[in-house]
Amino acid sequence: MKLTFGIAVVLLLAPSRVLAWGALGHSTIGFVAMQFISPNTLQNVQGILGSEFGETLGGSAASWADTVRSQAAFTFSAPFHFIDAEDNPPTSCSVDFSRDCGASGCVGAVFIFAADLKHKFTLAKVSAIQNYTTRLLDTKPFSSSVRIIFFSLVFSAEDLSFRLDHFVGDIGQPLHDEALKLGGNDINAVCGGKSTNLHAAWDTGMLTTSANVRFGGSAQTYATFLANEIKTGSFASLAEGWLSCIATSALTGTSCPLTWAQEANTFNCIDVFNFTKGEDLCTGTYFNNAIPVIDEQLAKQGFRLAAWLDAVFDSRA
Repeated sequence: MKLTFGIAVVLLLAPSRVLAWGALGHSTIGFVAMQFISPNTLQNVQGILGSEFGETLGGSAASWADTVRSQAAFTFSAPFHFIDAEDNPPTSCSVDFSRDCGASGCVGAVFIFAADLKHKFTLAKVSAIQNYTTRLLDTKPFSSSVRIIFFSLVFSAEDLSFRLDHFVGDIGQPLHDEALKLGGNDINAVCGGKSTNLHAAWDTGMLTTSANVRFGGSAQTYATFLANEIKTGSFASLAEGWLSCIATSALTGTSCPLTWAQEANTFNCIDVFNFTKGEDLCTGTYFNNAIPVIDEQLAKQGFRLAAWLDAVFDSRA
């Protein structure tokens, strides 16, 4: 897919370590969001994504950034899907952008290359979600570059909107807000009798194991379950609080991304590192404790994504 635009926005892509939530998790977040976006947002989403991505935030649009991360043009952006919280789990958990976001960037920051037609670049480091939201607000009319920004915010794809899609999802994975042992990548683990690492077990292992049993491996079915939990089920009393930081005034700031990263990071002191060496993480007590956390984080970020995009498109109206 070829992108042509004078202002080159370099997308935030998944880290080379492991993909946050995997395709199933990101797609589920996107499909949750689709059940809560306003008619105005739906019209914009359908127009931006088009038939190539099924006019939905789920499916292939949700994991586009992960799909292209191995391409030479995007390898530099590996650090942009996580933040290395220099805390001490399970004793102490915290996230501080000034402390934890390295010189190469992080999930809360991105490098923007503003290029003229001769590709002379100027470099600036800003909050990733903040940056892509601002660009989505300022891009009028929408062009091909809108897909990139959109996918970054939500989960991933070819233009502006794709970017927003992706990072709202990434920041909700506890080990994408953690530095210890490369966010768990250097911690050996077992899932379903197979050797893996702790990070991969949270990204895909436990999530896929659970979704296969409960929802036949379908992201859409999983999302419908989570959406119902938000509307009338176990998340109904929590949902309003999940959106407490979202307002038009917050769209171009870092308060929400920091809040979301801190919330996800908290689980590193409760569930994530609480296992015995050699224990199969995809069965038994650890698995049973982890799945409600995964359910909540996917539901939370999908619901937040819908509200964030509503605020963006309402501001553009």
